[in-house]
Amino acid sequence: MRIDKNFVNNQFASSTKGAMISVYNPVDNTVVGQVQAATADEAIDAVAIAAAAQKGWRQLTSIERAGYMHKLADALVARKDAIGRALADESGKSLEDATNEAVYAADITRYHAEWARRIEGEIIPSDTPCESLLLQREPIGVVACLIPFNYPVYTLLRKIAPALITGNAVVVRPSNNTPCSAFEIAKAIQDSGMPAGVVNILTMDHATAETVCTHPKVGMITLTGSVGAGRKVLEYSQVNIAKSSLELGGKSPAIVEADADLEKAAREIVASKTTNCGQLCTAIERVYVHEAVYEPFVELLRANLAERQFGDRALNPSFMGPLINENARLNIHQMVERAIDDGAKLEVGGYIPEGPGHFYPPTLLTHCRQDMEIVQEEIFGPVLPVLKYSDADEALALANDHQFGLASVIYTENYRTAMKVANNIEAGEIYINRTPSDPYQGYHAGWKRSGLGGDDGKHGMLEFTQTRLVVLNY
Repeated sequence: MRIDKNFVNNQFASSTKGAMISVYNPVDNTVVGQVQAATADEAIDAVAIAAAAQKGWRQLTSIERAGYMHKLADALVARKDAIGRALADESGKSLEDATNEAVYAADITRYHAEWARRIEGEIIPSDTPCESLLLQREPIGVVACLIPFNYPVYTLLRKIAPALITGNAVVVRPSNNTPCSAFEIAKAIQDSGMPAGVVNILTMDHATAETVCTHPKVGMITLTGSVGAGRKVLEYSQVNIAKSSLELGGKSPAIVEADADLEKAAREIVASKTTNCGQLCTAIERVYVHEAVYEPFVELLRANLAERQFGDRALNPSFMGPLINENARLNIHQMVERAIDDGAKLEVGGYIPEGPGHFYPPTLLTHCRQDMEIVQEEIFGPVLPVLKYSDADEALALANDHQFGLASVIYTENYRTAMKVANNIEAGEIYINRTPSDPYQGYHAGWKRSGLGGDDGKHGMLEFTQTRLVVLNY
């Protein structure tokens, strides 16, 4: 069993007064590691160290910062096996998927490093003769990065890479469910020669996290998490008027038109819903099927879900893995039971398996209504509710009749229908004839309760900047 300590000022803490947090493998609930939570005083010290380090980091040219980031990407690839092993043990992912996540984290680090020569300001005409207005992009200072459990390696670099290239320092709080992989990343940070104090990684309880987020030297809080967690961050940000970037819950609709490639759509929707056991904010969460193809499409979904086996991915990587913990499984099962009580029909799955681990079978529910909890609330598990519609206008109205607006999908061969939905969907992303994948160069941003700000691409990078107007009279 591994024991990890917090990473501050490019060193692992030799001792701490914080409580030990046990890390469990969700496949069999065995303890795979322990980490020492930071005390409030230790967290405050980490923020002070980050603030001091940021003053020197921002003075480097952006191309110099990019050099360190490319070295970090190299170090992540060199340590991908160790990172992958830690992630597989704490998350239940296959070793291949966990290792690949480290490679993807290196890729997005390189992507943001390449913005070094592209962080642009503006020159604006003045109303005054012999005067220019210069709008500059500047770093914010110290950024608190709150990382989720579902893709903790990728998301950690997705947050810190744009923060670093724009001249910020970071204090990272990994999920207490999956902290061990973060400390393997810390070793890569050491290997990269990154200046001390620029990246700091600490596990902490909620009270200590609040201490960090409300610290006057923290100028920005970035979170990937639930709507409830987002509301807490907004409360924290009010204390010092810190900037917030929030990627929150999703309830991605998939619209399946009568002219769609039904086999492709069913195969991809099921893959989206069962990848990482449905613990993905852009996973398909509700399916709207045209009445002309409803019965055959439901049968395709039923067959694909019934074929999808679950179990220990260390034994068979093709299995669907577990949910992160028992609370997640019980919450999902209770949602399914309430849906059935409310009139939904269980087609496949919908039970708690015997034996160890937090497994839940791929589950299909038909006869669902728009007002049901299972259609309105994020499931974050391998459960698909299906509804019928009569025309594209109705499907669009149903898809938009929702509190969330992160990702969306339509399957159709009619470009007019596709573009009508694309131009009117109330979501930050729409994928046509494919399921979501979050390209590095895109912009991953939710509408409505799905978030504020966003990640990826030019606009995700610029989230980590603030502007200064220079009025130059000559």
